[in-house]
Amino acid sequence: MADKAGSPPRAWQRMLSGRRLDLLDPSPLDVEITDIAHGLARVARWNGQTVGDHAFSVAQHCLVVEDIAGLLEPELTACQRLVVLLHDAPEYVIGDMISPFKAVMGGDYKTVERRLADAIHRRFGLEKHDTERLKKLAKKADLISAYFEAVELAGFTTEEAKRIFGLPRGIGRQTPTGPVLGLDPLPTVAAEEAFLTRFQQLESQR
Repeated sequence: MADKAGSPPRAWQRMLSGRRLDLLDPSPLDVEITDIAHGLARVARWNGQTVGDHAFSVAQHCLVVEDIAGLLEPELTACQRLVVLLHDAPEYVIGDMISPFKAVMGGDYKTVERRLADAIHRRFGLEKHDTERLKKLAKKADLISAYFEAVELAGFTTEEAKRIFGLPRGIGRQTPTGPVLGLDPLPTVAAEEAFLTRFQQLESQR
């Protein structure tokens, strides 16, 4: 919908930091980690269809994925870990669309997501670390996290999760029914603080 009759649709969003982020042409100068942490902590994974008193946020998911990536490749540098931590950072603006809906949306969604990711990486000086190898590692860790989230929080059977995401090996605590992580959704403020704290820890190690 246009802002006024005859004017083009608004393509920017006002952030709590005061920044005005253009979704179609995002500038690194308008990216703030506090906005990212705040937004991701309020975006629910699985469209909120998870057990517990709190939604399982994208912020908490990012923390789990970064931890798993570190288990898969313990030699990761702080910069590489930051790239993994921020792998879903564009969702602080565009939200977390479930995979089936992304498939329906097609290329336009991916274009906006990629532009936002590029702006975020440039903002924090991570563009040269966003390699294809690291993308594959982040994707692998993301699928492992998705398996555990699906089984422990989102009501999937073990067989369903295995078929869709694959069975994680060497990750989690082994039980008679399969591996578990013991995921416990954090309250919004706690998830925001944990994400921001981890970002600051990794930044200090660069």
